[in-house]
Amino acid sequence: MHIPSSAATGIRHRLIVAALAAITALPAWASGEEVVMYKDPNCGCCGKWAEHMRTNGFTVKEIATSKMSQIKRDAGVPQALGSCHTAQVGGYVVEGHVPAADVRRMLAERPAITGLSAPGMPLGSPGMEGPYPAERYEVVSFDRDGRTTVFARH
Repeated sequence: MHIPSSAATGIRHRLIVAALAAITALPAWASGEEVVMYKDPNCGCCGKWAEHMRTNGFTVKEIATSKMSQIKRDAGVPQALGSCHTAQVGGYVVEGHVPAADVRRMLAERPAITGLSAPGMPLGSPGMEGPYPAERYEVVSFDRDGRTTVFARH
């Protein structure tokens, strides 16, 4: 079957556009690694953080459990850095309301750390938005030896 040159050009154009769209979507797919989030069954803000992560291209599996202290200990989260939920993504731990951009940066840079934490529950952080003024807060990296470093300021 012979395809007229104008039709062949149109087909090639559509294939190029489709290929470019697929390539453009790759960063979202790459950051779409599964996030496994452990949360207290009675906490509402954890689900809001999960939704923030989904909106930013991540896939999130939520696991409600009453054993949060044990999960945090097993994950190596220092007690002083604790928050309401603990997540795992790409071999790292994410404690609390860490913005998706910080998680994406950690996954891209692959630092030699255990994970990131937004200690406590900072007002205005992802999942903690509300009618009140947002707090300034830090996201810190931590390792198994208890060392911490400021990773980002918000």
